[in-house]
Amino acid sequence: MTRYRPPQPKSSAYITKSGHEALCQELKGLWITRREVTAALAAAAAEGDRSENAEYIYRKKQLREIDRRIRYLQKRLDELIVVNQLPSNQDQVFFGAWVELEDETGECVTYRIVGPDEFNVEKGWISMDSPVGRALMRKHLDDEVTVQRPAGRVRYAITAIRYTENDG
Repeated sequence: MTRYRPPQPKSSAYITKSGHEALCQELKGLWITRREVTAALAAAAAEGDRSENAEYIYRKKQLREIDRRIRYLQKRLDELIVVNQLPSNQDQVFFGAWVELEDETGECVTYRIVGPDEFNVEKGWISMDSPVGRALMRKHLDDEVTVQRPAGRVRYAITAIRYTENDG
C-alpha cells in the first residue's frame, strides 16, 4: 500500500467581497497569533531539555499549523476572483444567488451559492462546487433538479431566486 494520494481537483476561484475580506482578516490575525506563538516557543525553548518539554513540542506543532494556513491563504488570495456585481439575468441561478428549494415532501430550504472558501452550513451557504450547487447553476425559477446524495436521490423544485439577503 502506497502513501500516494492523487491531487484534489482545483476548486472554483470565485468569492464574494465579504468572503474575500474575511480571508484577509484571517490572514492578518494569523500573523499576530504567529508572533505570540513564536515568543512562547522561544520561552519554552529557553527552559532546557526540549525532548521532554511539552510546552515546546506543543508550540512547535502550533507554529507549523499556523504557517501551513498562512501559506495556503497567501497562495489562495492571489488566485481568487472577487465577484461584486449582480448578474444581468437575475431570473437564473448564478454565483451569489439565494435559492429557495422545495423537495418532494414539501419541505423548503434556502441556500446561497458561494465559493468553496466561504461555505457555511449554519448560514445555509453552499459551495458552487457541491453537488447541489452544481445542479442549481444556470437553472430558472420553477425548474426541477435532481441531486445524488449519500442517502439517495432528491428532487428539488426552485421556488425563488434572489440576489440580496433582505429581498423577497
